[in-house]
Amino acid sequence: MGSEVVSVDRAAEVLGHRGRRDHPLGPLTTYRVGGPAALFMVADDEADLRLAGEAVVAGNLPSLVVGKGSNLLVAEAGFPGLAIVLGERFADITIDGTWVRAGGAVSLPVLARRTAAAGLTGLEWCVGVPGSVGGAVRMNAGGHGSDTATYLTRFCFVDLHGGPDGEADAGRLEFAYRHSTVAPHHVVVWGEYALAPGDRAASEATITDIVRWRRENQPGGQNAGSVFTNPPGDSAGRLVDAARLKGFRWGTAHVSTKHANFIQADPDGSADDVWALVQEVRRLVQERTGVLLEPEVKAVGFP
Repeated sequence: MGSEVVSVDRAAEVLGHRGRRDHPLGPLTTYRVGGPAALFMVADDEADLRLAGEAVVAGNLPSLVVGKGSNLLVAEAGFPGLAIVLGERFADITIDGTWVRAGGAVSLPVLARRTAAAGLTGLEWCVGVPGSVGGAVRMNAGGHGSDTATYLTRFCFVDLHGGPDGEADAGRLEFAYRHSTVAPHHVVVWGEYALAPGDRAASEATITDIVRWRRENQPGGQNAGSVFTNPPGDSAGRLVDAARLKGFRWGTAHVSTKHANFIQADPDGSADDVWALVQEVRRLVQERTGVLLEPEVKAVGFP
């Protein structure tokens, strides 16, 4: 956005009754801590997204697509812009042979189970990622030896800053490890996947195995999954463990004793404590192992 004065009031005027002020965001994240959004709206269709874009431009506001909130940490001070959640109309799944189109709001575990039930293979790994299709496209989400880039062929997005948007081939995304060219002001409307014919029973057995593995090896509770990306040839969890930081606490947050690349927030805890712990773990791992870890969790509203 430009250097013009930021005006929540101006953006709120554009949204009218569709916008909500000071809407809590913490409950919409898997950390379940954090402050409110200055403005918030649920987008039910692409016309709503155009309206959101008009509000963002009119108020010169930052924008945030919340998705399932599974990789998001919002500061206690809140987010000073417009936060958007995609409504149910963006949660459709269409299957035609081995071609699949899933809306940006589709839950990845739902996508895994629906495609397996249709006798398709390729997206079983999605059951282990508690995010949305839109978030997966933006982050090139993956797990268990696969990722979004392997199967996504096409996508559609809306640019909240008024730039060019529409449909494009997946090659435009320049996928890399937990990275794509989707910007914070881009809203992924749907993604298309090319899968392969499979065996329903085998795919559902794989899904069961993945769910069992997660329960045995990863903690539940208030967390956002992996905090740091894996450095080349190594594991972030191994490095945090090697730095003797399992169980390390900062205020109302601590490093999981079950998996060192998870940080847990206490009930009624503080997002600021979580982020302070992320920074301290990063510092101590570098000090003790020589490796500087990069956060995977998306932190917003922090200085």
